Amino acid sequence: MKQFRPGEQAPKTANYSCYDKNGKCGGKTHLEKGQRFPATQHEGSHYEMENE
Repeated sequence: MKQFRPGEQAPKTANYSCYDKNGKCGGKTHLEKGQRFPATQHEGSHYEMENE
């Protein structure tokens, strides 16, 4: 599954889940295409598109 880092642009409008470096889900967000992924509270966190 493709991972996105904070600050990158969302490739399409969708719901995204945030995971920490241990794979624990830390929340969800809805982004429109072109919006930037928000900063996270934990180093090494990333986002994954839901239902990809």
